[in-house]
Amino acid sequence: MSEFKIDVAVIGCGYWGKNLVRNFHEIGALKAICDFDPTTAEKFAQQYEVQALSLQEILNANDIQAVVIAAPAAQHFNIAKQALEKGKHVFVEKPLSLSVKEGEELCEIAKQNDLILMVGHLLHYHSAYQSLKTLVEDGTLGDLRYIYSNRLNLGKVRREEDILWSFAPHDISMILDLMGEEPKNVDAKGGFYLSENIADVTTTHLTFSNNRKAHIFVSWLHPFKEQKLVVVGSKAMAVFIDGEPWNQKLQLYKHNIDITDETAAPLIDKADVEYVDVPESEPLKNECLHFLESISTKAQPITNGEEGLRVLKVLEASTSAIEKHNEQSKLLCA
Repeated sequence: MSEFKIDVAVIGCGYWGKNLVRNFHEIGALKAICDFDPTTAEKFAQQYEVQALSLQEILNANDIQAVVIAAPAAQHFNIAKQALEKGKHVFVEKPLSLSVKEGEELCEIAKQNDLILMVGHLLHYHSAYQSLKTLVEDGTLGDLRYIYSNRLNLGKVRREEDILWSFAPHDISMILDLMGEEPKNVDAKGGFYLSENIADVTTTHLTFSNNRKAHIFVSWLHPFKEQKLVVVGSKAMAVFIDGEPWNQKLQLYKHNIDITDETAAPLIDKADVEYVDVPESEPLKNECLHFLESISTKAQPITNGEEGLRVLKVLEASTSAIEKHNEQSKLLCA
C-alpha cells in the first residue's frame, strides 16, 4: 500500500492500461476506471471493486486528484488537456502527444496551474537502467562515444501511429538522458511494407556534441523480440538487455583498446563479461509510486512534461527526415 493518500482514475484499460489499473490498485490509489468499451470498464470495475465512470464524470469528480491516461496515442492530447484544465495531475503514457506544438501546450497548462505532468517513459524506472546510468555518471565507462538501441518484435502493428512513435520513445528518452543534451542533428529512414503511409521499420541517427553519436533501430516486422541498449565509452562498454534474467540484464565489458602507436593497428584486449548486480523490482510499480510521490512532494518527476517534449522534438525531426528520404526514393524510382 502507498503512503500517499491520492485518489487516481485510470483512463484506458486495454493492452497496457490494464497493467496500470493493477498497479494503482495494488498500491491503494485506484479510485475509478474509464474505458470507451463499457463491457471492459465494467469488468475491471468489478474485479478491482471501484467505480466505472465516463470521462466527463472523472473530470468532474472532486475526489479524484489525478488521472492516468492509457488511451490510444491520438487521444493523449485532448484527454490530458481537459484533465489539466480541470485541475488534475496527469500521468500520460508515451508519447506525450503526437506533435511538439501539442506537447508545448500541455506543459504550459501544467505550469500555469502548478500541476504535475508526467510521461510514461517506463525504462527510467527500471533498476537495470538506473544502474547503467550510475556507470555513466561515476565514470566507469569513461567518456561516452556511442549508443545504439534495438527494439524489435513481430507486432504489435498499429494504425494510429507508426513504429517510430510506437516503439522508439523509450529509447530516445534513455539516450537523451545518458547524453545529457538534445542532439545537434537528427536523420532517419523508414521502410513501408504493410501500409503505404505507416512505417514498419525505422532507423534514427542522432549526433551530439563532441562527435558523440547514437542510433535507434525499431521494427514490428522482426522474427523475434529484442530489447537491447548498448553504451560504448572510452573505458568500458555496457549492455542493457531487458529480455535476460535479472542477474544478466546489465552487462559490463571492460575491453582495452591500445592506440598509443598511431602507426600500427590498435591492439584489442577483450575482457570477459561482468554481470552488474541490480535489485529486482517491477519498473511499472516504481513508476506509479514516483507519480504519486511527485504529486505529494510537488517535485518534478524524472520524466516530466519537459522531458517528454524533448523526446517529441526528436520524433518530429525523425518523421520529417523519413518523409524527405521517402519522397526522394519515389523520385528515383519514377
